[in-house]
Amino acid sequence: MIRLTEIKLPISHADGEIKAAILKRLGIAEADLIRHSVFKRGVDARRVHAILFTYTLLAEVCNEAAILERYKNDQHIRIAPDTSYHFVAQAPAGLSARPVVIGMGPAGLFAGLLLAQMGFRPLILERGKAVRERTKDTFGLWRQGVLNPESNVQFGEGGAGTFSDGKLYSQIKDPRYLTRKVLEEFVKAGAPAEILYESHPHIGTFKLVGMVEKMRATILSLGGEIRFSSRVDDIEIENGQVTGVCLATGERIPTSHLVLAVGHSARDTFEMIHKRGIYIEAKPFSIGFRIEHPQSLIDAARFGKNAGNELLGAADYKLVHHASNGRSVYSFCMCPGGTVVAATSEVGRVVTNGMSQYSRNERNANAGIVVGITHEQDFPGDPLAGVEFQRRWESKAYELGGETYQAPGQLVGDFLAGRASTKFGEVQPSYTPGVHLTDLATALPDYAIAAIREAIPAFAKQIKGFDLGDAVLTGVETRTSSPIRIKRNNDDLQSINTRGLYPSGEGAGYAGGILSAAVDGIEVAEAVAFNILQMVNAG
Repeated sequence: MIRLTEIKLPISHADGEIKAAILKRLGIAEADLIRHSVFKRGVDARRVHAILFTYTLLAEVCNEAAILERYKNDQHIRIAPDTSYHFVAQAPAGLSARPVVIGMGPAGLFAGLLLAQMGFRPLILERGKAVRERTKDTFGLWRQGVLNPESNVQFGEGGAGTFSDGKLYSQIKDPRYLTRKVLEEFVKAGAPAEILYESHPHIGTFKLVGMVEKMRATILSLGGEIRFSSRVDDIEIENGQVTGVCLATGERIPTSHLVLAVGHSARDTFEMIHKRGIYIEAKPFSIGFRIEHPQSLIDAARFGKNAGNELLGAADYKLVHHASNGRSVYSFCMCPGGTVVAATSEVGRVVTNGMSQYSRNERNANAGIVVGITHEQDFPGDPLAGVEFQRRWESKAYELGGETYQAPGQLVGDFLAGRASTKFGEVQPSYTPGVHLTDLATALPDYAIAAIREAIPAFAKQIKGFDLGDAVLTGVETRTSSPIRIKRNNDDLQSINTRGLYPSGEGAGYAGGILSAAVDGIEVAEAVAFNILQMVNAG
């Protein structure tokens, strides 16, 4: 199979033009092309009036060796790599020991799935509820302002990514094509097949719910066990080795292999492992607001006359500005045609995030506009200082929003002018339980406010209308990533000072988003399997 890259075609091209492009590029007759398929498709919108699809294509041809020899100096024509997943281990028959996975977000879900597929019968402990029950609890906050601290956007089956845009792309290095394994498992669970080739695939919450349920059923069918509403309150360690976990109910579960995949908001777990002496360190993260524009404005700025084209869908953007005060401001988790959602997991605090459904057809576009911060500069102290920093601004947002889980908000024009907002204009905010208009000047540290005020007009030079006076800022976005890293060895992925503990995913500081967390879960599952087999072989 030959792989061809950088094949560009107009967005309005016919199906037959792909085949014709392959024949022309390889200089072969139609009879020499046995079959072909699309491996990847992206959008090149650098020239707004001449938007193109950019393809990576696979072609099975006659005389493959001769063709590859002819184009040996052409970097865009190469033999196609093997992207299939190959299991690295298989559990021996009669193995009694079973690994335990804490958390069922993307990292925990894929760690559990891979361990089950390799025959290790994992036990997955999730503090929240099954995904449909969890959805009802989440809607309880969004519609009635009632928070369940154990079942919400952050906690429960599927993790925080369930209530997001369902973005399935990442910039991680992936020489083994583990992202392909993740996408193929999602397709098996009901995701649209197009996620296998779209360069920026997404799924959306409603589709994710059903997929997570099917993946759970697969784990159970392979001998795994899953317990919901099972919060781990303690990890037992003897002589630097994990020996078990204790649940909030008082039950003790013995294990010598523990995957810790708790997500970026399990603050009580962070406190527990710090007290236990498990090595953690503070890491950088970002804070800011959500910004909402009419989706039509973003479409027009990005796609010009092609705005509204169904083949292109709702436009997105990615923006960065280096402010004069030394801070970097960037767009985060951009959600085309989506909504701003309440994402707190603690009583008396307000947190925002963004979400889209698969259709991406809501009237507003939203994104986080966030400022990078560091431990050394902004929250010095012990490794958990970042948690307290987040809590401080989340509590302030709760206060500014009227202490009802409404979020504080301000029109962009008023924010730039330094005056409080009193009424909405063209853009109606999507956040529920609601947005309370105020002055956001005290909602974040002064340096963050100054940097965002400088960045918005700068972003308008790239996205015309980004500084729209009626656009809405909603506060606060604080959980862009974990405030800690549970440091692990590079070779066996175990904690640097606690054997048998495998920190994984976003909460451990090793991923950022659904896809990278899922890949990390796969790699950790492989490390667990290797270690168990070594112990078995050693007697």
